[in-house]
Amino acid sequence: MPAKPPLTDRFGRTHTNLRVSVTDRCNIRCFYCMPEENVEFKPRHEILSFEELIRFARITSEIGVNKIRLTGGEPLVRKDLPDLIRELGKLNGIEDIALTTNAVLLAEQAEALKQAGLERINISLDTLSDSTFFRLSRRRGIDKVLAGIAAAQQVGMKKIRLNAIAIRGLTEDEILPLARFAMERSLELRFIEFMPLDAEDNWGTQAVLTGQEIRQILENEFGQLIAADRPDASQPAVDFHFASGQGRIGFINPVSEPFCASCNRLRITADGRIRNCLFSIEEWDARQLMRDGSSDDEIEQLVRDCVTNKNPAHGIDTPGFERPERAMYQIGG
Repeated sequence: MPAKPPLTDRFGRTHTNLRVSVTDRCNIRCFYCMPEENVEFKPRHEILSFEELIRFARITSEIGVNKIRLTGGEPLVRKDLPDLIRELGKLNGIEDIALTTNAVLLAEQAEALKQAGLERINISLDTLSDSTFFRLSRRRGIDKVLAGIAAAQQVGMKKIRLNAIAIRGLTEDEILPLARFAMERSLELRFIEFMPLDAEDNWGTQAVLTGQEIRQILENEFGQLIAADRPDASQPAVDFHFASGQGRIGFINPVSEPFCASCNRLRITADGRIRNCLFSIEEWDARQLMRDGSSDDEIEQLVRDCVTNKNPAHGIDTPGFERPERAMYQIGG
């Protein structure tokens, strides 16, 4: 059988990276992601089953997807997640499976995840301060997050990265402690600019602490940052080494320095909607096709339609920018 054409959009971007949200539920309430109270989660019957997720991943792997990242919500609240990881790892063409987590439940699940084949994990860590953690997440639990990081290292995961959201007026004092924490533990740290995906509509450009500003704070303390190699041109982060040679630091700057021209990602939400951009205002319903008995070819065509209709950029920095109706926890990080 001849190879199928890749998932290439109108602007020549070939899509090989799939973000899979396994749940919209979460055990904390970060204000940049979801409401504090009265959250309306999707009924469980509307959430894709593992069988449906595996089928979708298989179909996309046959047209070029080779990387999968599991997200939420908080993916570790989804029961039997190691089983899904194990089955995804059996798919032909899938070279990399990663997970993004808040790590509150990681200490108790790290060993099972590693045994299932997970080697790469991104852990949200915006602060080391209990009080700031509570201001950000509206819940307690920084001790559990730190225990989860330690557990991931203890079981021998090969690639552990810390992600910190940068918010002006709130996280400036967290930058240096987080950098020292990462360096002391030989962990990679990335700072991510605050994006307009919060459920309570608090975002504004004035709240964006830019990557350039954070870099200046770090260089004032640790000396000039040295640009790191970038083997994957589609990665969203620009990475650096500290002058001491100890540690790696990265910046994801979707607001101040959009990287849309090299984007290779598509997404499927926990309730089965395909999205071609984190900020898309249009979705393609894969769940309906799967549950109506549609063929793999029909689902493949839906994926291709989604990718074909991708815009050249997210447009955050343009006057006509329209925020998506869904918040981050409903889309998948």
